[in-house]
Amino acid sequence: MKHKGLLITTIIFFLIINTTYYWAGKLGLFAFLLFLLLIVAFFGLVIILFWQIYLAIKEKFIDKHRLVQIGLLTIVLVLTFIKPFGLFDFEKLEGNNLLVAEREGAANCMTILKFKDDYTFKERSVCFGVTEIKGKFHLQNDTIYFDNIKQIRNKSSYYEFAVIKPSKFKNDEELVMHENLKDTVGSVFWITKNELNKLKSKKLNR
Repeated sequence: MKHKGLLITTIIFFLIINTTYYWAGKLGLFAFLLFLLLIVAFFGLVIILFWQIYLAIKEKFIDKHRLVQIGLLTIVLVLTFIKPFGLFDFEKLEGNNLLVAEREGAANCMTILKFKDDYTFKERSVCFGVTEIKGKFHLQNDTIYFDNIKQIRNKSSYYEFAVIKPSKFKNDEELVMHENLKDTVGSVFWITKNELNKLKSKKLNR
């Protein structure tokens, strides 16, 4: 029983780390605080691991429960160090990314847009916290229109449409997001992947 608390703590820590994909975008600014707590917990478990190893050496490795705990702690901490956001990429279960664009703001804040092959998209912003906006889209000629927007925070509305244009500053493409037809300037996202033509060919084959 004396090792039960540490065992439960280790398992809970492992589960929280490996489910980051599902909870980070729902907590907003609180995600940043939880990340800090997880960092503190990680180093706390490292200290506990060394203490458990010291006790095991002192006991000449006769406590099998302690050895199991040391093994589990070592595995969890090593995996967390190698894969700090979890072992599994759950995003792959939501379909293939056909269009990926990103925008960097102040203080190294980053917003990434991903358009899937099932006509859904996700906007993920990391800036002193994590926020996500999800929805659907449809194509009309060379314009992307947004539909069924969900999880808007700190915004009264979302962009209505986006257009892919050649970049003015580099030999690449950019995605210009417009709130409405009156928004002639728009917000520019740099495109890192563009395979939207697969959707167009998919329509032709139907």
